[in-house]
Amino acid sequence: MSNLERIEADLARARDAIRKAVQAKNHSKGNDDQGFIPTGSHVEMEKRLKVWIYREGEPPLVHDGPLNNIYGIEGQFIDEMESGKSRFMARHPDEANLFLIPISVANIVNTLYKPLVTYSRDQLQRVVLDYIGIISERYPYWNRSQGADHFLVSCHDWAPDISEANPKLYDKFIRVLCNANTSEGFKPQRDVSIPEINIPYGKLGPTPQRTSPDKRSILAFFAGGAHGNIRHILLEHWKDKDNEVQVHEYLDKKKNYFKLMGKSKFCLCPSGYEVASARVVTAISVGCVPVLISDYYALPFSDVLDWTKFSVYIPSEKIPEIKTILKGISPKRYLQLQKRVTEVHRHFMIHRPAQPYDMIHMLLHSVWLRRLDVLLPS
Repeated sequence: MSNLERIEADLARARDAIRKAVQAKNHSKGNDDQGFIPTGSHVEMEKRLKVWIYREGEPPLVHDGPLNNIYGIEGQFIDEMESGKSRFMARHPDEANLFLIPISVANIVNTLYKPLVTYSRDQLQRVVLDYIGIISERYPYWNRSQGADHFLVSCHDWAPDISEANPKLYDKFIRVLCNANTSEGFKPQRDVSIPEINIPYGKLGPTPQRTSPDKRSILAFFAGGAHGNIRHILLEHWKDKDNEVQVHEYLDKKKNYFKLMGKSKFCLCPSGYEVASARVVTAISVGCVPVLISDYYALPFSDVLDWTKFSVYIPSEKIPEIKTILKGISPKRYLQLQKRVTEVHRHFMIHRPAQPYDMIHMLLHSVWLRRLDVLLPS
C-alpha cells in the first residue's frame, strides 16, 4: 500500500469505530464530570490524528503569531503545535492525515500594514498564495487533495478574505476562523468556527468565577462600545434605561466589568463589527449564561455541543424584547442552563501544553471531523 492508501485505510477504521460508538449510544456523555464530551470521535482522534506543520518560511509572517488579546489563539495554536509537546505532531509528512499552514493573518496585517495606508487585502492574499505555491511545488500533499486535508487557523477579522483572490484554489481548504459569518462565505460543513477569546498578558484566558445562582442579582448585563449595527440597536433600546437589564456603553471606572458579569444571570453577547464576540467565552468563564445576539454566526464546536443547552439565542430584530424573553425563562430552566455553562467551561479553556477536551483539542477535533468527511483518491 502507498502512504496515502495506508492513511485512508486508517481513517476508514476511525469512521467505522465512530459509527459503532454512535449506534451503541456511547459517542457522548453529559454528566457533571464530563459535560458534552464527544467520546467516540475524540477517542479516535487521540489514537490516529497526525498533523504535519510545514517548515517553510520565517517569522513573523509564519511560525509565529500573537499570544495575547483577542487574536491570541492564532499564536497559541501555532506555538502549541510546533512546541514538540503535542501528541498530534507528525514526525514526517508521509504519516500525516492533516497539514497545518502556519501562517498568522494577524502578524501579516501587523507587519505589512504598518503604517496603515490601505485596507486592500492584496498583500495579505499574496503572502498566502505565495506560501501555498511554494509547498505545492515542493511536496505532493496539497496537489493530491486540492487542499482538502490542509488548514489555517486565524482569529483576525480579515482572515476570511484570503479566499477572495483565487476562490477555486480554496474550494476544499479548511479555514479555522473566529469570523464565522455564513453570509460572507463561511461554510460550516468545511470551515471551522473558533471561539473568540481575550487572552490577558501572563494568563491563558479570563479568570474563572463561581458565583452561585442565588447570588446573581442582575438579570442581564452588557458594557461595550457601539461597534456595528447590532450593538447600536442594543444601546439605542436599553442603554442606562433599566435596572434589571443593565446595558452601558461606557462603564463607570469605579465598577468592575468582570464582577458585574459574575453577578449576572445572563450576559448579553451581541456581535460587534464581526459576528464573533469574546464576551461569550468570558460569560462562560464566570458562570453567566450567554445570550447570543447575532445574525449568520456559525457557533463554535456545534458539531458536538448543543448550544441550546447552555445559552439563549435572541435574533437582532427581537432586541426590544430582551427583558420579556429572559423573564419568560423559568427558574428551573435557568438553573439547567447555568449548570451546563459550568459543565462546558472546560471546552473553552486554553492550557499549555494542551489538555484533552480543552479549546485547542476541541479545535483539532473540529478539523479532524472535517477530515473524516473527505475521501482522497489513491
